[in-house]
Order: sequence, then C-alpha cells, then structure tokens
Amino acid sequence: MIEPGGEQERATPSAPPTPPASPSLKTPGTPAETTATSDPVPPEAPPAADGPRRDRYVDWLRAFSLIVVVVWHWAFTILQWGPDGPSPTSPLGFTSGLWILTWLLQVLPLFFYVGGYVHLLSWNRACERGVGIGTFVWRRIRSLAIPALALAGTWIVFGAIVTRAFGIEWMDRVVLLVISPLWFIGVYLVLIALLPISLWLHRHYDVLALIWLAGAALVVDVLRLRYGYEAAGWLNMIIVWGLAHQAGFFYDRVVALPRRFDVAILWTGLFALFGLVYSGIYPGSMVGVPGDKLSNMAPPTFVIVALLIFQIGLVEVLRPSMERLLEHPRWQRVNETVNRFALPLFLFHTTGMAIWVALTWWLAGGGPGEGVRPDLFWWLERPLAVAGALVCTLPVIMLFGRQWTARRRR
Repeated sequence: MIEPGGEQERATPSAPPTPPASPSLKTPGTPAETTATSDPVPPEAPPAADGPRRDRYVDWLRAFSLIVVVVWHWAFTILQWGPDGPSPTSPLGFTSGLWILTWLLQVLPLFFYVGGYVHLLSWNRACERGVGIGTFVWRRIRSLAIPALALAGTWIVFGAIVTRAFGIEWMDRVVLLVISPLWFIGVYLVLIALLPISLWLHRHYDVLALIWLAGAALVVDVLRLRYGYEAAGWLNMIIVWGLAHQAGFFYDRVVALPRRFDVAILWTGLFALFGLVYSGIYPGSMVGVPGDKLSNMAPPTFVIVALLIFQIGLVEVLRPSMERLLEHPRWQRVNETVNRFALPLFLFHTTGMAIWVALTWWLAGGGPGEGVRPDLFWWLERPLAVAGALVCTLPVIMLFGRQWTARRRR
C-alpha cells in the first residue's frame, strides 16, 4: 500500500523518523494535523486547543474493540457443568448461521492494527525526546503487565484459599475461566517486547515485511493442516497478531488512499474470507465453537489475515461518517469516557461476571447446573446478563482501577 504521490521517505538509522500526520475525512488536499494516544492504556486529557488535533477515530476504534470483546463474553458465554467443574460454550454451537456475525464482532485483529499505529507514533515522539528503545519498550511493558499480573495473582491466591478452606475441587477451573482473557494481554506484551525488530523490518523492508509475515502464517497452516504438525500452529500466535500489529505501521498511508481503494480493500478481505471458509479447510466462525474441527483463533489461522484486511477496509469506508459523528460534543464525551474505562473494564469484566453468576445462584437458591440450550427466554434475558455483569464490574473497577478512572488533569 503506497501513499498517493509516491512512497514515504524512509528514515535513516541516524535520524529518528518524524511522526506522520493523519488525514481526515478522506478529502483531497493537505491532511489535517491529528494525533493518537501514545500508550496502550486509556488516554490522557485532550491536548490544548492550539496543539495538534487528536485523532478521535483511533481512540474510538481501540476502545470499541475492547468493549465488543467484553460485551461478547457477558452476553454469549454459557457455562456447562460437568464432574470436573465449569466449561464455557456459546450459542454459536446451537444456532445455525450465527457464526457470520463473528466476521464483524471478532475485532481483535482491528485492535492489534490500531495498537501498531499507536506504538509507531509513540516511538516517533520518544525519538524526539531522546528516549532509547529499551526504555521505551520497558515503560510500555510495565504499564500493562503490572495490572494484569496483579489481577491474575489475586485470583490464583483467592482460588487456592477457597479450595483449601472449603474443599471445592473445581475452583481452579473457575480461576482459569476468569483470567483466561488475559492471553490477549500476554500476546500484546510479547509484541511490545518485539517492537525493536518490528521497527527494523518496517524501516528496511517496508511492505515486504507484511508479505513475509502473511506467507509465514500460510506456511504454518500448511504444516499444521496438511502435514499434521499441530504444535507448529502456535507459531501463528505471534506471526498472525504480529502481522496485524505491523500493518498498523501503514495506518497513515491507508488513511491517505482515495476512497475507492478503501472499498477495494474491504472487498478483497471479504472475498478472501468467503474463499477460505467455503474451501472446506477452515470453519466459518472467527471464534472457537465446540464441535468444529478446528478453531480460527486458538491458534489463529490464515483466515484471521483475511479478516484483518476486511476490517481495515470496513473502518476506512466508515471513517467519514464516524469522524463527523465524533466531532459532536456529546459523542466526544462518550468517546473520552469509553476510552477511560475500556482497559480496566476489559481487565475486570470476568471478575464482575463471576460475581454476577454467584449472585444469581444465591438469589435463585440453587447452584451450578448442567447449562442451558439457548432458547427464546435465554435470548430475551441477554440484556439482563450484560447489565448485571456491568453492575458487578463497576465496583471492582472503582476499588482496584482508580489509576484509570480518575479523570486525568492536563
């Protein structure tokens, strides 16, 4: 993907790259000066009016991605209980054709894409301040790893105490379910640690780095699905998500493309999805479904690369409408609030969900059951499931997430 009017100048190793400006609304002419947040955590207060304008769409995409993951877990998790304790499933295994929604609602590729752009922009700013790459990487790892490790450690200790005090043998499975979404944080931390390599590849090989990563992901799938090397599939946890992260380095060039290219990217990804899914090799769902021969997510397959292309095209097609919407003061406040709460909500949402499930058992006077098939009543109570988990999560955020919820001062 080349910027109209020629390639961008590549920064030489002796001089740090200058941060590119983000175009606005896909209109011809000189792009408006915009900035995105510089950390993978909720943003600080908006800059002063005389400074560069904030890229609100980037903020929205990043926070929206996390919120979709949270609501999906709250609304569509079905707990099945067996002799060994709880195991999760979803309505996708019971409802035919529902998997097509995952092409829109599996938004982790989009999150890693936006994260790559934010890291590149942050590194450009760090270069201007004279910050070294080691310090830069360590600060970002520390800001994300400390709360994630604290949450995981708290649940592990709590589970051990409950198991020892009450003899609940399946408590370890409960702990695993609560902290399992942190796998995504773990992958993100690895990508931050590999940032020096990613930046080197981008500086020296530009778009070839994306092609090589996509090819590597496809080779891994061939080794896994054609020749039976199942363990090789886990390489794609870094290759596929690393590709999405690396693609974020080209965010400004994608934004600068004429609108017809946005539509072309969208259709390219969509046709690739249809071809791969209906080849019979890959399942249609972008999340794991019990009963499918394999999962496109654990570990990720080449289908996620096609999903990434489709979602990049989709968000660019929607950009003009969304940027106009986000200019309204009310939507700006919504955007700022969602960004401030997105990360703590993601970290603590399964804790709130566990509290809600325990409360419903206690109020109903029952306990763990065998799980239910999603009937009409189950679908009608989904708003209650989301609202209940939210109400139980907010106190946890207020108690343990004050560093995010406190309104940042300029």
